[in-house]
Amino acid sequence: MRIVFMGTPAFALPTLDALVAAGHDVVAAYSQPPRRAGRGKALTLSPVQARAEALGIAVHTPCTLRDADAQAEFAAHDADVAVVAAYGLILPPPVLAAPRLGCLNVHGSLLPRWRGAAPIQRAILAGDAETGVGIMQMEAGLDTGPVRLEGRTPVDGKTAGELTEELAAMGAALMVRVLADPDRYPPVAQATEGVTHAAKIDKAEARLNFTQSAHSAERQVRAFNPAPGAFFEARGERIKLLAAEVDAGGAAAGAIMPHPRGFAIGCADGLLVPTLVQRPGRAAMTPAELLRGFDLLA
Repeated sequence: MRIVFMGTPAFALPTLDALVAAGHDVVAAYSQPPRRAGRGKALTLSPVQARAEALGIAVHTPCTLRDADAQAEFAAHDADVAVVAAYGLILPPPVLAAPRLGCLNVHGSLLPRWRGAAPIQRAILAGDAETGVGIMQMEAGLDTGPVRLEGRTPVDGKTAGELTEELAAMGAALMVRVLADPDRYPPVAQATEGVTHAAKIDKAEARLNFTQSAHSAERQVRAFNPAPGAFFEARGERIKLLAAEVDAGGAAAGAIMPHPRGFAIGCADGLLVPTLVQRPGRAAMTPAELLRGFDLLA
């Protein structure tokens, strides 16, 4: 098929690679404009732009698709379908209608649960036992379109990073299946019940809340790994928790106490036991390594 690909972060890369490997003609890629990043604030290409350029695919980085010129440029690609994966811009009706088969989106949840920007993190924070990815036929509403095919996976103790990689690979495989035989996977309307919205993650949410249960705090750790990183403050430093476990016991909320793994932190119900931590500007380390140079128990 003649495809326009639209995506920005690393989540989208498996789908782009799968389309190329399947022999589709990816005539253009759309991505968010380069952003300034790093200590030098140098302009940095999005993962999709960098991969597309390496593949010899023409890349477009408009700030909006709402103006007539951008819409005309998009329509001129004469695509059979647009494949969208975490693009980050709203697609107005003229763009949605331009490809012959419309626009298909790789969405990282089991719709209608977790429509919106951060479905993977929200599923972990909510304690969902299962999540997945769906190939959705896009329409004007926010993730309201019918779903052609979906895959499921248990959340278990996975981090957001681990789930993102798993769902990205799963979504890529599902997209290739749908495009190989679109008639076999007709769009099915989403249920009208069970709708939830996955709001964009605010960095303030990464501050660990020890007045909640230890299980809820542990889910914060997994939901914000790798970014922005769950943290607490001690002795004037922000300590990130990259991994943690839950243990029985009691202590005042936020109280730090000795533990065989190094230290534990009291929560409303149980103890949060860090297993991998990080100080500012340092490499990840075990709690025991942290305590040798930074005595939280003093």
